[in-house]
Formats: sequence, structure tokens, C-alpha cells
Amino acid sequence: MFDRILIANRGEIACRVIDTAKAMGVSTVAVYSDADRTARHVAMADLAVHIGGAAPADSYLNGDRVIAAARETGAQAIHPGYGFLSENPEFVEAVEAAGLVFIGPSAGAIRAMGLKDAAKALMQDAGVPVVPGYHGDTQDPDHLSAAADGIGYPVLIKAVAGGGGKGMRRVDDAADFADQLAAAQREAQSAFGNPAVLIEKYIEQPRHIEVQVFGDGTDAIHLYERDCSLQRRHQKVIEEAPAPGMTADMRAAMGEAAVRAAKAIGYAGAGTVEFIVDGANGLRPDGFWFMEMNTRLQVEHPVTEAITGLDLVAWQLRVAAGEPLPMRQQDVPLTGHAFEARLYAEDVPAGFLPATGTLSHLSFPATARIDSGVRAGDAISPFYDPMIAKVVTHGPTRAVALKKLAAALDATEVVGCVTNLSFLGALARHEGFTRGEVDTGLIARDLDALTAVTPPSPARLAQAALAATDTETDALTGFTLWAPLWRTVTLEIDGQEITARVARTGPDEAEIEVAGTTVTARNAAGWTFDEAPAAASHIEGGTVTLFGPDGVSARILDPLDRAAADASGSDIIEAPMPGMLARMLVAAGDSVTAGQKLAVLEAMKMEHALTAPRDAVVAEVLVPEGTQIEAHAPLIRFAGDDA
Repeated sequence: MFDRILIANRGEIACRVIDTAKAMGVSTVAVYSDADRTARHVAMADLAVHIGGAAPADSYLNGDRVIAAARETGAQAIHPGYGFLSENPEFVEAVEAAGLVFIGPSAGAIRAMGLKDAAKALMQDAGVPVVPGYHGDTQDPDHLSAAADGIGYPVLIKAVAGGGGKGMRRVDDAADFADQLAAAQREAQSAFGNPAVLIEKYIEQPRHIEVQVFGDGTDAIHLYERDCSLQRRHQKVIEEAPAPGMTADMRAAMGEAAVRAAKAIGYAGAGTVEFIVDGANGLRPDGFWFMEMNTRLQVEHPVTEAITGLDLVAWQLRVAAGEPLPMRQQDVPLTGHAFEARLYAEDVPAGFLPATGTLSHLSFPATARIDSGVRAGDAISPFYDPMIAKVVTHGPTRAVALKKLAAALDATEVVGCVTNLSFLGALARHEGFTRGEVDTGLIARDLDALTAVTPPSPARLAQAALAATDTETDALTGFTLWAPLWRTVTLEIDGQEITARVARTGPDEAEIEVAGTTVTARNAAGWTFDEAPAAASHIEGGTVTLFGPDGVSARILDPLDRAAADASGSDIIEAPMPGMLARMLVAAGDSVTAGQKLAVLEAMKMEHALTAPRDAVVAEVLVPEGTQIEAHAPLIRFAGDDA
């Protein structure tokens, strides 16, 4: 076994690897960028080496600097985590040339599966079923359009070097193919440095089921399947294991196909074989097809660990150190059910836009496994993936595990940036998902219901109002010998102003008039509002946050500031998030119509279109293409109504 390893990554996966290495008595080395000097993974490691600037290209993608850090610190092996250099065969070769061990598959195995088109051809030869489509080298738009016509719409355009939904577009009509192809190629070039795409038949009621495989370069086994069908924009949101509705015949067929895939390339280490499954008529052994193989550890590996009781990172280290597979196929346990929810800093109502901010308050329940790379006080950076944590639960049945997930999400507390926490809670309670009726279109179909904002109850409004008055006065203010003194407080909740009147009727009692009713608050063994227990809360910076499924974020309005006008004005189009202005599609003097695409912003390797909110005339373009911009930066000015 190794004495010391370097983790060539950051965030929650770096922390995850460090945890297992410490448990095995292996010393760890972290690497960090300018943006991560005080990051959690840096504090956890035994040693840490600065490797460059905040941009990934200047640090975490700089293979030479990573290898130099390993040699400087006496590390014997490098664990790549996932993302960054984890599936870069040139990096693997450079690691080995430096006399170090790469904790993962060979460069040859990564190359074999690195391009989706070549991988599908290889899998077809190995007897693994593949989706009908075009996987050829010709990238001429007319040729690809003809191939799509031959396959039949709808089709899916996918970057051959892709992953994470980048460079992927669904096309329902031939008239839209050229525009969608160009967009997919641009995104693929930006994310992977390779604009090549393939075309596949789009399965109308698809499920995304993947199989965890593990090999030692000679033999391979599988550790059962994970269902990753709950997706938005081809990115996973909640994963579970095992797959709901899975039959013994289906599991055997998928497992055998995945093992054939791993053995065909002499795979060593942890990998995932992803299948697209036709869920229209239940799970059938003839209704699944190979999509791709991820030659690394997956983000969702904790659910497999939960149902098997195994530590996949420990297995990675053991196999990389030269040990054979730790277990035979027939001995792999399968117990209960597990879920993983990905908690992100993102603005769900604004279209799931990535968000940034400093986490002033962060708390998780002890009832769930939490994989996180951040702590209270840490910042969510615009340079990296905006994941805050993975919330993982396990139970004897799917129903129990899902209820535990919903409860864990309710007990999670985040302040400092917008998140998808309430969206995840809505998913965990979705009736269809609760019944196990999952497919990749579920979120899109029910998006309005899943993102609907429920008005706060009078009890929650009353708690927020009482907390707001207590930020300015002590507990006895307003209490007199003769009668309570009413105070007025104005709160802004979801863009709406709500006025409440609060009267302290005693040290442990109050009455709050809000939303047309009067709520009685009492503090005995804890505050209650009309007998409803108070929610967990946090007050900071003029904002009251109440947590839980009916949580509230209320900004306390200062009467002196309420008349202040928005400095940007209604004629300014602002950047909704930090990023790079990839394309400006309008010029001064252009007339635009509501909904027309104005510009394309690239943030976190994804393209986001900015559209006109109304018919207008462009007076001025304020930022040139290629500019790195901050959130809320003015981009375009419309001519005023009197122009």
C-alpha cells in the first residue's frame, strides 16, 4: 500500500478521498489554486501545494504542475477524483513517465472510451447493445443532417468527448437541426476542446440506469446498478440504488453487459457503464443500450457504497497498489435502498442559473451522509462547479430511504447564496417519483409544480416578523404595565412587501397581526405560533431565514430606503451570473422583439442565452464579446420610451 498520495482535485471529492486515505493510514497531499487557499480540502490534507491561478486551466488542469507537486512532496501515486484530469490519457502517461502510479485505469482504456463514437463501435464488437445512430468521423453539417433524417426525429446531438450534459442538444424537427448543431459544437469546443458530435435516436420515455464496475486489469465485476433518471438539462439531480422496478433478469443482463465492456478494454479501477433504457413497458432485458463509459469514480458513487457497505475509494487504492479484486461477484452484498441529492448554489426560479456567494451559515442533519467540500464562511466561486454538498440517505426499503431523504433536506440549513434546496425537497415528495415512476423527462414535465412557490403561512410570517423586531429591540421592548405597544415591521418576501404589527404582551408572549389574521406567539419549551412549533432560523445582515419545507427568507425593509430606485433601470439588460460573454447577437440601432436572443453567456462550461424581456430598440452595447463579467454587470442598454 502507498505511504502518501496526492489528490489532483478539489471540493467534495478531494475531501472524500482524504477521508478514506486517512482511515487506511495513507498520508495525503492536496493541491490548490488561488481561489482555494483556505478551502476545506486544503485544511484536511497532511500537506498542500499551491499550483496556480483560479481558472482551472491555470491550476487543476495543469498536469505538469500537479506531477511536480507530487514529486516535491514524496507522493507515490495520484488520485484524480472526477472531472479535471481524471479522464485525460496524456496525463496518465505523464504520471507513469514520472515514476508515479495513476489511481485509475490505463491511458489505453481511457482512450478506448473517451470518444463516444469509437466507444460505441468497440462495444458493438464486444456484444454490448448500442443505440441506433451515426457515430462516424464526417462532421459536415449536411452529412450530419442527412444522418439525422435517416435515424428519424427526435434525435440527440452529443459531443463525442462530452459529459455532464455539455455539448448535448435534443432536436425534434429538421428545421431546427442546423442551429442546434452549431450550438452543440460551440459548447463542445469550449468544454472539451473538441467540437465533434455524434447523432443518436432519442428514446421517448428514457431511463438512465448505470452499472458500477470494478476491474483489476485482468478480471472485472459489477456492484449493481444506479438509477440516474431524475435529470434536468441532462445533468443528474437525484440518484438512487438499486433502480426501482429492477428485475433479476434485467439486472443480470445489464451487469453482464457492463462487465463485458470493462473486460474488453482491460479495465482497472472504478468505472461506470451508462445505459439508456426504454421505460415505456417496464424493464426488459432487450430494452437497454450502451451510452458511454465513465472511466473514473462517479459523483453518485455513495449510493452504491450505501447498499453494498463497501468503500470504493479504498478499493481504488488497493487495486492501484497491485492487489487483485477484493471480492468475487457472488459475494457482493446488496442491502436496502439509497438516495443521493445534489445540493447546488443555483437560482431555480431564474432557470437553474449557477450562483455564487459566501456561505454565512451551513448546517446538515446527523441523519444523513454528507459529502461536502465547503464549510460555513466559505465562498462558492464562479470558477468551479457550484455544488455545496451531496445528501445521502439509506434505508431498508425505497420508501423509508426516500422519507429519510426528504427529512434530511428539510433539516439542511444554508444561508449566503440561493440554492436548489426547496426544489430537491419538492422532488423527494413528488407523487410519481415516490411511486418509482421515473424517467429523464419527469422534471421537465412537472417543472412548474416542482418550482411553484407556496405562500408562507401566517404562523411563518408571524415568526419572521417577531424575529425582525427582536433584531432591533430587546425582549421587553413594547411591554408596559397597562397595554402592549404595537410596532410595525415591513418584510420583503419573494419580491412582495408584507407589513406586520407586533405587540409584546409579556417576556414570553406576543401577538402578531399579519396576512389579515392575528397569531399568538408563546415561549414555553420553545416558541410556538398558534401552537405550531417555530422553525429553525438564522438572522444576519437584515435578513431573517426560516428553514424547513415551508421556509421563508425575509428581508427587513428600512422605511427610509424603500423609495430608492433600482440603479440599473428597466432599460438595462444585466448578466444574471458571472461568466464570459461568448457572443453578442445585437448591435446599436437593432430593433428586437420580446423573447429574441440578445447574447450568449458562458458560465461553468455551459451556454446561457439572454433574451429580450420586451420589444425594444438597442441603444448601446456596453460589453464586447470575450469579456469576463461579474453578476449583474450591465450588458445592453435599450432606448427609452422617449428616445
